[in-house]
Amino acid sequence: MTAEFTVVGGGIGGLVVARRLAMAGRPVTLLEASDRLGGTVAAHIVGGVDLDAGAESFAVRGGTVAALARELGLGDEVVAPSEAGAWLQPASGAAVHLPETSILGIPGTPLSADVIAVVGTRGAMRAQLDAVIPSLWARKSLTLGRLVRRRMGSALLERLVAPVVHGVHSVHPDELDLDRVPGLRAAFGREGSLAAAVRFLRDAAPPGSAVAGIRGGVHRLVTELAADLATYGVDVRLGRRVRGVDGLDGTVVLAAPLDPSPGRRIVLATLVVEAPELDSAPRGTGVLVAGGAPGIRARALTHSTAKWEWLRERAAGRHVLRLSYDDEPADLEATARADASALLGVAIPEPVGFARVEWTRRGPGAADVGEAVAGSGLAGIVAQAEARAEELLA
Repeated sequence: MTAEFTVVGGGIGGLVVARRLAMAGRPVTLLEASDRLGGTVAAHIVGGVDLDAGAESFAVRGGTVAALARELGLGDEVVAPSEAGAWLQPASGAAVHLPETSILGIPGTPLSADVIAVVGTRGAMRAQLDAVIPSLWARKSLTLGRLVRRRMGSALLERLVAPVVHGVHSVHPDELDLDRVPGLRAAFGREGSLAAAVRFLRDAAPPGSAVAGIRGGVHRLVTELAADLATYGVDVRLGRRVRGVDGLDGTVVLAAPLDPSPGRRIVLATLVVEAPELDSAPRGTGVLVAGGAPGIRARALTHSTAKWEWLRERAAGRHVLRLSYDDEPADLEATARADASALLGVAIPEPVGFARVEWTRRGPGAADVGEAVAGSGLAGIVAQAEARAEELLA
């Protein structure tokens, strides 16, 4: 049967759009260059523990990922992380709790003690000027970094917002389009200040954590999506790299750019360790690292067994630590141990399991769905893929 649609790319965006088209009874072929589906949503076994090798959580905003999980039979498996919260390692001084009332590090109350602890009194007072700076709103194309720098100053941008944005989106705020932060542009235009916009969005959000995960790992979404593609008759072909769309059947949906611009490499080091000193979760669910923090190469650390109760139970007394790097050190395992020791304040012993995974955040390129269009977050990717499928079926 000739396909009515050919989806190029088997990441989450491609899987979602292919599934939705096939559910409507349309013949679909999906072509994936690698030997597996899921893109940066993947699994691996480290120290005998099944773990996410890529994304391990998703934003709950809009409910799109949770709705997809319900459709896939995983609705009861959606779980919230620990309420312990994350910490920030500043460029100088001791680690501090991330401010509670914030979005991507942008504070709703710039003069609060937890903000002053990060940016200092002078930096916080500069950020407070956001309340009186006129709100001139005309520029359509605007980065988050430019807006925060204008409204709250460079100190707050670099010391607080930049580490959080890098931990979430793997870019500096100057490279993140404002519209990648759902609702912020509209809220700022309405409220007249950035802090007020943050407070409005936080108050409007449903109670509970802003992120969630899947018991057993987010990679379970890929397993169930692949099963649904088989159920609905999608012709999935792995190892099929596409250089051009000529000769492909039907309407072509690009879920990955054919010729993307150079991407940003991210290396993930996972340690599984036996360290009872970590039972108390000394840095909550993890630590984001400000640029310039002395002696630390990692950009972020997630204490996964402190973040997810289901994983703590499965790890049976061991601890899972994930550290991300922009520039891979020569001895990744040794550096990851040293960084984890410094960030957590606990001497990390020789791990019982270690793994290295490398991901590439592709640069912009022509695509219809997926990370190149919707950004790196699963919530945005799923929502945009669902919307694109509706357009194609209209």
